[in-house]
Amino acid sequence: MTVSILTGDCRDLVPRLADESFDLILTDCPYGETSLTWDRWVSGWPALVRPKLKRTGSMWVFGSSRMFHEHAGEFAGWRFIQDVQWEKQNGSGFHADRFKRVHESAWQFCRDDSRWDEVYKLPQFTNDATARAVRRKRRPAHMGHIEASAYVSHDGGPRLMRSVIYCRNEHGRAEHPTQKPIGIVEPLLLYACPPGGAVLDCFAGSGTTGIVAKRHGMSATLIEGDEVFVDVIHRRLLDDAPLLAGAA
Repeated sequence: MTVSILTGDCRDLVPRLADESFDLILTDCPYGETSLTWDRWVSGWPALVRPKLKRTGSMWVFGSSRMFHEHAGEFAGWRFIQDVQWEKQNGSGFHADRFKRVHESAWQFCRDDSRWDEVYKLPQFTNDATARAVRRKRRPAHMGHIEASAYVSHDGGPRLMRSVIYCRNEHGRAEHPTQKPIGIVEPLLLYACPPGGAVLDCFAGSGTTGIVAKRHGMSATLIEGDEVFVDVIHRRLLDDAPLLAGAA
């Protein structure tokens, strides 16, 4: 289990990586939706990373519906699988004449020459299912005997994780403008990367992908172009304490 950090433009560094060497690509690319200098769509990156992914692998990409539609042509060579919505406790109001956006999307793709039945997947579960619910009739009170309750239910137990995942964002403690919380990255990584597998994040930011991979015994290659955030990644990896994961 290793976490490698490469500094530079992913368009220069990705071609140097070995073909079909990653089980998963998980990344949060610039959406290109604001006037901020760092928020610029990086043309050509989906085609560059495609040959680096194994045929049994897949790719999760964070983005907005607008981003995916505007750059749909960039995902030639990929097959869309499914999407997950990350619901946050607050959101961005870029325009006062639209609904306030309190979610982001994560779209999963596989190579278009892969079959879905050969792509690795490990469904995730949450322990909040209603395991059993029984309706019981009660006798009228004047008959002298009242049943214990109208409903008997036993809650809990596993159910398939839903495609809308609530997780507080990192506002107030983030060290990167678009830092993703561990709580949203972890289920995506565990779903799509086999034990001991290798993950690539070509827009690493503050390194959340690397932290989650490290916690679960996976290898990660992180690419980040800003040296300030490379330092942040190094420190977060060193300071990470899995027992305190809830506070991460």
